[in-house]
Amino acid sequence: MLKKLLQGLVIGIANIIPGVSGGTMMVAMGIYDKLIHAITHLRKEFKESVRFMFPIFVGIAVAIIVAARILEFCFAMFPIQTNLLFCGLIAGSVPFIFTHVKGKAVKPGMIAAFLVFFLIVIAMALMGETEGAAADVSFSLLNVIKLLAVGIIAAATMVVPGVSGSMMLMVLGYYNTILESINDFVEAALSLDMPVLIENLLILVPFGIGVVIGIFLIAKIIEFIFQRAETHAYWAILGLILASPIAILLKTDWSGFSVVAIITGAVTFAIGWFIASKLGDE
Repeated sequence: MLKKLLQGLVIGIANIIPGVSGGTMMVAMGIYDKLIHAITHLRKEFKESVRFMFPIFVGIAVAIIVAARILEFCFAMFPIQTNLLFCGLIAGSVPFIFTHVKGKAVKPGMIAAFLVFFLIVIAMALMGETEGAAADVSFSLLNVIKLLAVGIIAAATMVVPGVSGSMMLMVLGYYNTILESINDFVEAALSLDMPVLIENLLILVPFGIGVVIGIFLIAKIIEFIFQRAETHAYWAILGLILASPIAILLKTDWSGFSVVAIITGAVTFAIGWFIASKLGDE
C-alpha cells in the first residue's frame, strides 16, 4: 500500500511539470501495464482493480494538491537540480523497458516507431516553450465544453509514456489557469470561502470529468495496441523515454549554471535513478 502511494506521488508530481511525463513515470516504476489493465477491466475485476488503483490515485491527488507549491519553489530556486532529478527518474527506467525488446529481431517498423515518437517529444518540448493566450474560463456552456475537451486531451497525453500532459495544457493555454484554480480551490476549502470555492469548482469539475473520460478512452486504445503490436509499442515507448530528458533539459533554466549546480545536479540525478529502481516492480 505504502509503495503504491509513493508511486502515485511520483506520477502526480510528474504530471504537473511541463516536459515530464506521468506515463513515463508509470513505465519507470513497472506499473504501466498493470494500471492500464486495471482501468480497462474495472467492471469485470472491480475489487482487484480498485485495490490496485486506489493508493496510486490517492498519491497522484495528494501530489497535485500539495507538491504544486513545493515544486514551484524548487524550480524557482534550484531549476537545474530539480530537472536533473526527473532526468534520473526517467533514465532509470530505460534498463527495465529494454528488457521488453532485448533479444527480439529489430524490424524497420520498430525503428520507425522509435524515431517518430522520439521526434514527437522533442517537437512538443520546442512548441511548449511559451504558453498560449490566457484561457477564458468564465462560466458558459461553450467554456464548459472547452474544459471537458481540454481535460480529455490532457488525460490522454498524461497516460501516454513520454508525452507531457502539462506541456499540452501549456500549449493550449490552460496550464496556469488550471494550476491556479487548484491552488485557489484548496485555499478556499481551508478558509471556507464558498464563493471562491464554487467559482473554482465550475472550472475544475468539467475539467475533471474530461480527465476521467480521457483516461478510460486512451487506456482502451493503448491496451488494443499492446495486444496487436507489443514489441513495436515498446520501441515507441523507448523513443518517448529517451527523448524526455532532452526535452526537460531544453526547457531548463540554465541561468544559474555553475560547477556547484552541476555537481549537486549529478547527485539529484543519481537520487532519481535510485528512486526509479526502488519503486519499480519487476
